[in-house]
Amino acid sequence: MWWFGRKGPSGFSSSSTAEEVTHGIDGSGLTAIVTGASSGIGTETARVLALRGTHVIMGVRNMAAGKEVKEAIVKEIPNAKVDAMELDLSSMASVRKFASEFTSSRLPLNLLINNAGIMATPFTLSKDNIELQFATNHLGHFLLTNLLLDTMKKTTQESKREGRIVNVSSIAHRIPYREGIRFDKINDQAAYNSLSAYGQTKLANVLHANELARRLKEDGVNITANSLHPGLIATNIFHYHSFAEGLVNKLGKYVIKNVQQGAATTCYVALHPQVQGKSGEYFADSNLAKASVQSTNVELARKLWDFSMNLVK
Repeated sequence: MWWFGRKGPSGFSSSSTAEEVTHGIDGSGLTAIVTGASSGIGTETARVLALRGTHVIMGVRNMAAGKEVKEAIVKEIPNAKVDAMELDLSSMASVRKFASEFTSSRLPLNLLINNAGIMATPFTLSKDNIELQFATNHLGHFLLTNLLLDTMKKTTQESKREGRIVNVSSIAHRIPYREGIRFDKINDQAAYNSLSAYGQTKLANVLHANELARRLKEDGVNITANSLHPGLIATNIFHYHSFAEGLVNKLGKYVIKNVQQGAATTCYVALHPQVQGKSGEYFADSNLAKASVQSTNVELARKLWDFSMNLVK
Protein backbone atom coordinates (compact mmCIF):
# COMPACT_ATOMS: atom_id res chain seq x y z
CA MET A 1 0.00 0.00 0.00
CA TRP A 2 1.42 3.34 -1.04
CA TRP A 3 0.20 5.59 1.73
CA PHE A 4 0.01 9.36 1.89
CA GLY A 5 0.51 9.89 -1.82
CA ARG A 6 3.97 8.26 -1.96
CA LYS A 7 4.46 6.90 -5.47
CA GLY A 8 5.00 3.20 -6.00
CA PRO A 9 6.99 1.47 -8.80
CA SER A 10 4.19 2.18 -11.29
CA GLY A 11 4.67 5.92 -10.84
CA PHE A 12 1.27 6.24 -9.17
CA SER A 13 0.05 6.48 -5.59
CA SER A 14 -3.03 6.38 -3.39
CA SER A 15 -3.80 9.97 -4.37
CA SER A 16 -3.63 9.33 -8.14
CA THR A 17 -6.98 9.69 -9.92
CA ALA A 18 -8.53 7.46 -12.59
CA GLU A 19 -7.92 10.19 -15.17
CA GLU A 20 -4.25 10.47 -14.15
CA VAL A 21 -3.50 6.74 -14.37
CA THR A 22 -5.06 6.52 -17.86
CA HIS A 23 -3.63 9.78 -19.21
CA GLY A 24 -2.58 9.39 -22.85
CA ILE A 25 -4.01 5.86 -23.15
CA ASP A 26 -6.19 5.22 -26.20
CA GLY A 27 -9.09 2.92 -25.34
CA SER A 28 -10.89 3.32 -28.65
CA GLY A 29 -11.87 0.07 -30.33
CA LEU A 30 -12.34 -1.58 -26.93
CA THR A 31 -15.66 -2.65 -25.41
CA ALA A 32 -16.02 -2.91 -21.64
CA ILE A 33 -18.72 -4.13 -19.28
CA VAL A 34 -18.73 -2.40 -15.89
CA THR A 35 -21.08 -3.84 -13.25
CA GLY A 36 -22.56 -1.54 -10.63
CA ALA A 37 -21.91 1.51 -12.78
CA SER A 38 -24.86 3.59 -11.58
CA SER A 39 -23.09 4.89 -8.46
CA GLY A 40 -19.75 5.40 -6.72
CA ILE A 41 -16.54 4.13 -8.24
CA GLY A 42 -18.49 2.18 -10.86
CA THR A 43 -19.81 5.45 -12.32
CA GLU A 44 -16.35 7.02 -12.32
CA THR A 45 -14.83 3.89 -13.90
CA ALA A 46 -17.44 4.03 -16.69
CA ARG A 47 -16.88 7.77 -17.21
CA VAL A 48 -13.09 7.53 -17.45
CA LEU A 49 -13.16 4.49 -19.76
CA ALA A 50 -15.62 6.39 -21.99
CA LEU A 51 -13.33 9.43 -21.83
CA ARG A 52 -10.52 7.25 -23.21
CA GLY A 53 -12.69 6.12 -26.13
CA THR A 54 -13.88 2.75 -24.82
CA HIS A 55 -17.44 1.63 -25.55
CA VAL A 56 -18.88 1.09 -22.07
CA ILE A 57 -21.82 -1.17 -21.24
CA MET A 58 -23.03 -0.36 -17.73
CA GLY A 59 -24.62 -3.33 -15.97
CA VAL A 60 -27.05 -1.69 -13.54
CA ARG A 61 -29.82 -2.88 -11.25
CA ASN A 62 -31.60 0.49 -11.33
CA MET A 63 -32.21 1.44 -14.97
CA ALA A 64 -33.44 4.94 -14.10
CA ALA A 65 -30.17 5.66 -12.26
CA GLY A 66 -28.24 4.08 -15.15
CA LYS A 67 -29.99 6.37 -17.64
CA GLU A 68 -29.05 9.41 -15.53
CA VAL A 69 -25.40 8.36 -15.42
CA LYS A 70 -25.36 7.73 -19.17
CA GLU A 71 -26.85 11.18 -19.85
CA ALA A 72 -24.34 12.87 -17.52
CA ILE A 73 -21.39 11.13 -19.23
CA VAL A 74 -22.62 11.99 -22.74
CA LYS A 75 -23.24 15.60 -21.69
CA GLU A 76 -19.62 15.89 -20.52
CA ILE A 77 -18.12 13.74 -23.33
CA PRO A 78 -20.35 14.23 -26.40
CA ASN A 79 -18.71 11.44 -28.43
CA ALA A 80 -18.83 8.92 -25.55
CA LYS A 81 -20.19 5.48 -26.33
CA VAL A 82 -22.17 4.40 -23.28
CA ASP A 83 -25.11 2.01 -22.89
CA ALA A 84 -27.01 0.82 -19.82
CA MET A 85 -28.36 -2.72 -19.50
CA GLU A 86 -30.33 -4.17 -16.60
CA LEU A 87 -28.35 -6.49 -14.33
CA ASP A 88 -29.17 -7.68 -10.82
CA LEU A 89 -26.19 -9.73 -9.69
CA SER A 90 -28.12 -11.25 -6.79
CA SER A 91 -30.38 -13.04 -9.29
CA MET A 92 -29.02 -15.82 -11.52
CA ALA A 93 -31.97 -15.35 -13.88
CA SER A 94 -31.06 -11.67 -14.29
CA VAL A 95 -27.38 -12.52 -14.87
CA ARG A 96 -28.33 -15.09 -17.53
CA LYS A 97 -30.71 -12.63 -19.22
CA PHE A 98 -28.03 -9.91 -19.29
CA ALA A 99 -25.40 -12.28 -20.71
CA SER A 100 -27.83 -13.60 -23.31
CA GLU A 101 -28.82 -10.09 -24.44
CA PHE A 102 -25.20 -8.97 -24.58
CA THR A 103 -24.20 -12.04 -26.61
CA SER A 104 -27.15 -11.46 -28.98
CA SER A 105 -25.92 -7.89 -29.59
CA ARG A 106 -22.83 -9.41 -31.25
CA LEU A 107 -20.67 -6.76 -29.62
CA PRO A 108 -17.05 -7.66 -28.87
CA LEU A 109 -15.87 -7.80 -25.24
CA ASN A 110 -12.34 -6.76 -24.30
CA LEU A 111 -12.77 -5.77 -20.67
CA LEU A 112 -15.00 -7.22 -17.95
CA ILE A 113 -14.98 -5.18 -14.76
CA ASN A 114 -16.71 -7.00 -11.90
CA ASN A 115 -17.22 -3.96 -9.71
CA ALA A 116 -20.71 -4.11 -8.17
CA GLY A 117 -21.04 -4.94 -4.52
CA ILE A 118 -23.02 -4.63 -1.31
CA MET A 119 -21.52 -4.45 2.16
CA ALA A 120 -22.41 -5.73 5.62
CA THR A 121 -26.12 -6.21 4.94
CA PRO A 122 -28.41 -7.78 7.54
CA PHE A 123 -28.82 -11.52 6.96
CA THR A 124 -30.97 -11.98 3.84
CA LEU A 125 -31.37 -14.71 1.25
CA SER A 126 -31.30 -13.92 -2.47
CA LYS A 127 -34.04 -14.98 -4.90
CA ASP A 128 -31.98 -18.16 -5.41
CA ASN A 129 -31.88 -18.79 -1.63
CA ILE A 130 -28.20 -17.91 -1.16
CA GLU A 131 -26.91 -15.45 1.45
CA LEU A 132 -27.23 -12.05 -0.24
CA GLN A 133 -23.64 -10.76 0.01
CA PHE A 134 -22.19 -14.02 -1.30
CA ALA A 135 -24.82 -14.16 -4.05
CA THR A 136 -24.21 -10.56 -5.18
CA ASN A 137 -20.50 -9.95 -4.63
CA HIS A 138 -19.14 -13.33 -5.70
CA LEU A 139 -21.61 -15.73 -7.26
CA GLY A 140 -23.29 -13.29 -9.65
CA HIS A 141 -19.90 -12.20 -10.98
CA PHE A 142 -18.68 -15.80 -11.17
CA LEU A 143 -21.68 -16.77 -13.33
CA LEU A 144 -21.48 -13.60 -15.44
CA THR A 145 -17.78 -14.17 -16.16
CA ASN A 146 -18.39 -17.80 -17.17
CA LEU A 147 -21.25 -16.83 -19.48
CA LEU A 148 -19.22 -14.10 -21.21
CA LEU A 149 -15.94 -15.97 -21.51
CA ASP A 150 -16.58 -17.36 -25.01
CA THR A 151 -17.32 -13.85 -26.31
CA MET A 152 -14.10 -12.58 -24.72
CA LYS A 153 -12.08 -15.44 -26.23
CA LYS A 154 -13.54 -14.72 -29.67
CA THR A 155 -12.77 -11.01 -29.29
CA THR A 156 -9.13 -11.59 -28.31
CA GLN A 157 -8.64 -13.93 -31.28
CA GLU A 158 -10.16 -11.49 -33.75
CA SER A 159 -8.66 -8.29 -32.34
CA LYS A 160 -5.26 -9.76 -31.41
CA ARG A 161 -5.56 -7.69 -28.21
CA GLU A 162 -5.33 -8.95 -24.64
CA GLY A 163 -8.64 -9.34 -22.85
CA ARG A 164 -8.77 -8.31 -19.20
CA ILE A 165 -11.05 -9.42 -16.38
CA VAL A 166 -10.90 -7.23 -13.28
CA ASN A 167 -12.42 -8.23 -9.93
CA VAL A 168 -12.89 -5.33 -7.54
CA SER A 169 -12.14 -6.89 -4.14
CA SER A 170 -11.16 -5.07 -0.95
CA ILE A 171 -8.62 -5.05 1.87
CA ALA A 172 -11.52 -6.67 3.75
CA HIS A 173 -10.51 -9.95 2.04
CA ARG A 174 -8.12 -10.17 5.04
CA ILE A 175 -10.98 -10.31 7.56
CA PRO A 176 -13.34 -13.12 6.47
CA TYR A 177 -14.58 -15.84 8.80
CA ARG A 178 -11.67 -17.71 10.38
CA GLU A 179 -11.96 -20.63 7.94
CA GLY A 180 -12.04 -18.24 4.98
CA ILE A 181 -15.01 -19.53 2.99
CA ARG A 182 -17.80 -21.22 4.95
CA PHE A 183 -18.73 -23.77 2.34
CA ASP A 184 -21.06 -25.68 4.64
CA LYS A 185 -22.45 -22.59 6.38
CA ILE A 186 -23.04 -20.09 3.56
CA ASN A 187 -26.70 -19.78 4.59
CA ASP A 188 -26.27 -20.24 8.34
CA GLN A 189 -28.15 -17.34 9.90
CA ALA A 190 -27.18 -18.26 13.47
CA ALA A 191 -23.46 -17.97 12.72
CA TYR A 192 -23.83 -14.92 10.45
CA ASN A 193 -21.64 -11.86 11.00
CA SER A 194 -22.28 -9.13 8.43
CA LEU A 195 -18.67 -7.85 8.24
CA SER A 196 -17.10 -11.33 8.22
CA ALA A 197 -19.57 -12.34 5.51
CA TYR A 198 -18.47 -9.30 3.50
CA GLY A 199 -14.80 -10.24 4.03
CA GLN A 200 -15.64 -13.77 2.86
CA THR A 201 -17.02 -12.41 -0.44
CA LYS A 202 -14.00 -10.16 -0.99
CA LEU A 203 -11.70 -13.15 -0.35
CA ALA A 204 -13.82 -15.04 -2.91
CA ASN A 205 -13.20 -12.22 -5.45
CA VAL A 206 -9.41 -12.69 -5.16
CA LEU A 207 -9.61 -16.51 -5.21
CA HIS A 208 -11.90 -16.39 -8.25
CA ALA A 209 -9.49 -14.13 -10.18
CA ASN A 210 -6.53 -16.34 -9.26
CA GLU A 211 -8.19 -19.61 -10.29
CA LEU A 212 -9.52 -18.01 -13.47
CA ALA A 213 -6.03 -16.74 -14.31
CA ARG A 214 -4.62 -20.25 -13.84
CA ARG A 215 -7.27 -21.79 -16.11
CA LEU A 216 -6.89 -19.16 -18.83
CA LYS A 217 -3.13 -19.62 -18.83
CA GLU A 218 -3.55 -23.40 -19.01
CA ASP A 219 -5.83 -22.94 -22.04
CA GLY A 220 -3.32 -20.62 -23.69
CA VAL A 221 -5.93 -17.85 -23.93
CA ASN A 222 -4.82 -14.21 -24.20
CA ILE A 223 -7.04 -13.04 -21.33
CA THR A 224 -5.77 -11.97 -17.91
CA ALA A 225 -7.66 -12.01 -14.60
CA ASN A 226 -6.65 -9.82 -11.68
CA SER A 227 -8.14 -8.48 -8.45
CA LEU A 228 -7.69 -5.23 -6.56
CA HIS A 229 -8.38 -3.14 -3.48
CA PRO A 230 -9.76 0.25 -4.58
CA GLY A 231 -8.98 1.93 -1.26
CA LEU A 232 -11.31 3.18 1.44
CA ILE A 233 -13.87 5.35 -0.29
CA ALA A 234 -16.81 7.21 1.20
CA THR A 235 -19.59 5.81 -1.00
CA ASN A 236 -23.08 4.54 -0.19
CA ILE A 237 -21.71 1.00 0.26
CA PHE A 238 -21.35 1.73 4.01
CA HIS A 239 -24.97 2.59 4.68
CA TYR A 240 -25.86 -0.79 6.24
CA HIS A 241 -23.10 -0.64 8.81
CA SER A 242 -23.26 2.26 11.27
CA PHE A 243 -19.86 1.53 12.89
CA ALA A 244 -18.08 1.47 9.51
CA GLU A 245 -19.97 4.56 8.39
CA GLY A 246 -19.03 6.39 11.61
CA LEU A 247 -15.39 5.40 11.22
CA VAL A 248 -15.35 6.62 7.64
CA ASN A 249 -16.84 9.96 8.67
CA LYS A 250 -14.31 10.37 11.50
CA LEU A 251 -11.18 9.35 9.57
CA GLY A 252 -12.42 11.15 6.48
CA LYS A 253 -9.72 13.44 5.19
CA TYR A 254 -6.85 11.31 6.57
CA VAL A 255 -7.28 7.99 4.78
CA ILE A 256 -10.44 8.18 2.70
CA LYS A 257 -10.13 8.50 -1.05
CA ASN A 258 -12.55 10.48 -3.16
CA VAL A 259 -14.37 8.67 -5.96
CA GLN A 260 -11.87 9.87 -8.60
CA GLN A 261 -9.03 8.28 -6.59
CA GLY A 262 -11.16 5.25 -5.72
CA ALA A 263 -11.65 4.31 -9.36
CA ALA A 264 -7.96 4.74 -10.22
CA THR A 265 -6.74 1.19 -9.54
CA THR A 266 -9.65 -0.33 -11.50
CA CYS A 267 -8.91 1.90 -14.52
CA TYR A 268 -5.17 1.23 -14.18
CA VAL A 269 -5.63 -2.57 -14.16
CA ALA A 270 -8.15 -2.36 -17.02
CA LEU A 271 -6.22 -0.10 -19.40
CA HIS A 272 -2.58 0.51 -18.49
CA PRO A 273 0.16 -1.06 -20.67
CA GLN A 274 2.22 -1.77 -17.51
CA VAL A 275 -0.36 -4.46 -16.62
CA GLN A 276 0.06 -6.27 -19.97
CA GLY A 277 0.58 -10.00 -19.42
CA LYS A 278 0.11 -9.81 -15.65
CA SER A 279 -2.49 -12.30 -14.43
CA GLY A 280 -3.50 -13.69 -11.06
CA GLU A 281 -2.13 -10.57 -9.39
CA TYR A 282 -3.54 -8.30 -6.71
CA PHE A 283 -3.28 -4.52 -6.95
CA ALA A 284 -3.76 -1.56 -4.60
CA ASP A 285 -3.12 2.15 -5.20
CA SER A 286 -2.35 1.39 -8.88
CA ASN A 287 0.59 -0.82 -7.92
CA LEU A 288 1.15 -4.54 -7.40
CA ALA A 289 0.34 -5.39 -3.79
CA LYS A 290 0.43 -8.35 -1.45
CA ALA A 291 -2.83 -10.18 -0.85
CA SER A 292 -3.51 -12.34 2.21
CA VAL A 293 -1.98 -15.82 2.55
CA GLN A 294 -5.48 -17.33 2.44
CA SER A 295 -6.20 -15.68 -0.92
CA THR A 296 -3.18 -17.34 -2.54
CA ASN A 297 -4.23 -20.84 -1.41
CA VAL A 298 -4.55 -22.81 -4.67
CA GLU A 299 -6.60 -25.61 -3.09
CA LEU A 300 -9.05 -23.13 -1.58
CA ALA A 301 -9.41 -21.39 -4.96
CA ARG A 302 -10.18 -24.71 -6.68
CA LYS A 303 -12.64 -25.71 -3.98
CA LEU A 304 -14.42 -22.36 -4.31
CA TRP A 305 -14.57 -22.78 -8.10
CA ASP A 306 -16.22 -26.23 -7.82
CA PHE A 307 -18.56 -25.04 -5.05
CA SER A 308 -19.62 -22.02 -7.16
CA MET A 309 -20.10 -24.17 -10.27
CA ASN A 310 -22.50 -26.42 -8.33
CA LEU A 311 -24.48 -23.43 -7.09
CA VAL A 312 -24.94 -21.84 -10.52
CA LYS A 313 -25.94 -25.06 -12.29
